[in-house]
Amino acid sequence: MPKKGSTSNYYVVQLFTDGACKNNPGPGGWAFILRDPATGRQIKRSGSEVRTTNNRMELMAVIRGLEALRRPCHVVLYTDSTYVGRGLTEWLPKWKARNWISSSTGLTRTIKNLDLWKRLDQLLKQHQLEYVPVRGHSGHPENEECDRMAVAAIRQVVGEDSRARRSSQDQPRRRS
Repeated sequence: MPKKGSTSNYYVVQLFTDGACKNNPGPGGWAFILRDPATGRQIKRSGSEVRTTNNRMELMAVIRGLEALRRPCHVVLYTDSTYVGRGLTEWLPKWKARNWISSSTGLTRTIKNLDLWKRLDQLLKQHQLEYVPVRGHSGHPENEECDRMAVAAIRQVVGEDSRARRSSQDQPRRRS
């Protein structure tokens, strides 16, 4: 889980993330904005996968944002993903304590997206993380921008012809 303690020895950055998926599973996109609040400088990146799920894209956005950091930081993470938020604050510490088994009953249940959770856990060893939940589609400027970027990444992976054929009811779905 995120480290607690003073941020005085860490460089503070803001990480805004979002993921989207068409048909879930289907083509998906992720996006992040990484900002230095002291200078206003920022990095924006997005990417896509041909067949994935929304939860994987939500995790990928966080992972890619953390991978973009060049030194240990205090990262203030803004995400509308309840899956990511609960995973970071509730599930990840328990999974690690149980050697990556999801249930305390002794029955081994498969942890969905285990590969991404393990990658995220490795990245969190380098940084302090502060999780700030954001309500999706509520006008939060960075969240809305990340959403647009993730949806645009989906459009790129499916190609321009597919975009022209889409109807209003066939828009990428967002699930947290």
